[in-house]
Amino acid sequence: MDDSTRGGRTRSFTKDRSVTAHKLAPGTVRRILTFARPYKKQLAVFLGLILVDALLGAAQPLLFKLIIDEGVLKGDQGLVIGLAVAVAGLAVVTAAIGLTQRYVSARIGQGLVHDLRSQVFAHVQRMPIAFFSRTQTGALVSRLNGDVQGAQQAFTSTLSTVVGNIATTATVLAAMFVLSWQITVAALVLVPLFVLPAKLVGRKLADLTRERYELTADMGQTMTERFNVAGALLVKVFGRPETESAEFDERAARVRDIGVTTAVYSRVLMTSLGLLAALATAFVYGLGGALAIAGTLGVGTIVALTAYLGRLYGPITSLSNLQVDIMTTLVSFERVLEVLDLEPMVADAPGARPLPSDAASVEFDHVDFGYPAASEVSLASLESVAGLASTPGGQVLHHVTFTARPGEMIALVGPSGAGKSTVTHLVSRLYDATGGTVRVGGQDVRDVTQQSLRDAIGVVTQDAHLFHTTLRANLGYARPGATDDEIWAALDAAQIAPLVRSLPDGLDTVVGERGYRLSGGEKQRLALARLLLKAPRIVVLDEATAHLDSESEAAVQRALETALAGRTSLVIAHRLSTVRDADQILVVDDGRIVERGTHDELLAAGGAYADLYRTQFRSQEAPAVAVA
Repeated sequence: MDDSTRGGRTRSFTKDRSVTAHKLAPGTVRRILTFARPYKKQLAVFLGLILVDALLGAAQPLLFKLIIDEGVLKGDQGLVIGLAVAVAGLAVVTAAIGLTQRYVSARIGQGLVHDLRSQVFAHVQRMPIAFFSRTQTGALVSRLNGDVQGAQQAFTSTLSTVVGNIATTATVLAAMFVLSWQITVAALVLVPLFVLPAKLVGRKLADLTRERYELTADMGQTMTERFNVAGALLVKVFGRPETESAEFDERAARVRDIGVTTAVYSRVLMTSLGLLAALATAFVYGLGGALAIAGTLGVGTIVALTAYLGRLYGPITSLSNLQVDIMTTLVSFERVLEVLDLEPMVADAPGARPLPSDAASVEFDHVDFGYPAASEVSLASLESVAGLASTPGGQVLHHVTFTARPGEMIALVGPSGAGKSTVTHLVSRLYDATGGTVRVGGQDVRDVTQQSLRDAIGVVTQDAHLFHTTLRANLGYARPGATDDEIWAALDAAQIAPLVRSLPDGLDTVVGERGYRLSGGEKQRLALARLLLKAPRIVVLDEATAHLDSESEAAVQRALETALAGRTSLVIAHRLSTVRDADQILVVDDGRIVERGTHDELLAAGGAYADLYRTQFRSQEAPAVAVA
C-alpha cells in the first residue's frame, strides 16, 4: 500500500460519522449538480484520467510477470530490456497523467470555491441589517471558508476517491482472477481483517476529531473577540488577562492531548494494517509458492499477485466508508445552500427605475413598521441556537406622517427607544415599511433601485465606522475615483484637514481597526468628510454629535453647517445646538409623532418638547454659549 492510499484512508476515518444520520433537504443533490454544469467538460476529462490511471496501474504487475516468466526464466535478455523500458515508460506516462489529473482537479476545485464564495458573499451583502445584528460573525465566515472548501471536495477529492477506488478495485480483481482465482478468493476472505480494525479505530478518531474541531472553534472565537481593540480594552480595564490566559491554556492543552492521542491511534491503525498486509503477502507467497512448486503457477504470477495485493486492500477499506465521505461533502454543500436560500427582505422590485437626479424631498405617509421575526431574517445555525422565533418583533412605528421639503432640516427628538432611528432606516430603505408609504423625491422607495436611492442619501451615525486601511481608502469609499484635491476639499470643509496634514503619512495613514487610532471627534469629522465627498442630496444624521466633548462638538458643529447647507436633512440629536435651528422638530414617543413645530413654537406649547427641553436641553445652553 502506497502512502497516498494510506493518507486518504486515514482522512476518511477522521470525518464525523454523525453526518450519516443527517437528512438532506429534497432537491439538494440536483441543485449541487447545477454548480458542476460549467465544469462538465473538465469533469469528463478528470474522470477519464482517473480510469486511465487505474488501468495503467493494473498493467504494471502484468509487465513484472512477463519480465520474470518470459524473460528471466527463459533467458531472453532482449525481452527483459524491452519490458523494463516499457515499465519505465509506463511510470513516466502515469506520472504525467497524475500531474494532469491534479491540474484539472485544481481547476475544477478552485473554480467551484470561487463561484460559491463569490455567490455567498454577494448574497450576504444584500441581507438586511437585522441579519447581521443576529448572526455570529465567526459562524458566517466559517460558511465562506470551511463549508465552501468542504463543498468543493464533492467534485474533486471525494469524486476522485470514489471513482478511483471503484476502478482500481475492479481492474485489480479482474486481473487477479485471470492470474489465479484461488489466491484471489483467499485475498477476499482476508478483507474483513482490514475493514473491521479500521472501522473500530475510525470511530474513536471521529470522536476525537469532532472534539478538536469544537475546541479549535472556541479558541478561534476567543481570539477574535479578545484580539480586536474593543475586546482587548475590556480585558485590560477589568484586569482579567491572567484568567483569559488560563482558560485559553486549558483549551489549548486539551487540543494538544487530542493531537497526541490521535497520532497514536493513527499509528496503531497504520501499523495494524501494515502488519495485516505483510501477513497477506506472506500468505500469497506461501500458497503461490506451493502452487509454483506443483507447476500450476508461475513465479512471475506470484510477484504480480503480490503487487496487486498492495493495490487491493486500500481502496476496499476506503470504500467501506463511502457513505461518510459522500455525506460529509453533501452536508457542507447544504450548509452553503442554506445561506443562499435565505431571501433578502429588501430587494429591487421588477421594473424598478432609477431615482430622479433632482429628488431631494422625503415624505412619510401614514407609515407603520414592525421588525421581522428572527426566522425571516436569520438562520438558527448562524446564531448557535436550537431554533429561531417565528413571532414578529411587534409594531415600532404607528401612522408616522411628515414631509421634509428640499433643503429643509427635520429634527427628531424623544426618549431612547422611541423609534427615531427606525424612521431614518426606512428613508435609506434598510427596511421596508409594513404599512403606508415612504417617498423620496415623490417616488415610493420600493419602486426605485436601491443603488440610486443610496446614491442620493448620505448617513452619519454616532459611531462612525472606519475600515482598517488608509485615510484615503476610507474617504474614497464614498466616491471611488475621487482625486486628492477633492478629498482635501472635503477634509477642509469637515474641519479636519490640519490634523491630516500633520500626520507623517498624511492620507496614507492607516487608521487602525474601526479607526481606534483616532479620537471620537476626529472619527466623526472624517465621517462628515466622507459624506461631503459623496455629496448626497439628502443627509441623515443619527446622533452624530453624541458622546463628544465640548471642543470636539464645536468642531463637528462647524463641519455640520457645511454638510447640511442646501441639503435636505433628517437629524436625530440630543444636543440643543443641533435642533434649535431646525425647520421642523418632530417629537417621537412610542413610535408616534406626538408633537411637531419649531423650537420656539414647541416651547410655547408647553408639551412634551418643553419637558424634554427642561430635562435635557436647557443645561446645554450655557456650555453652547461658552463654546461660541
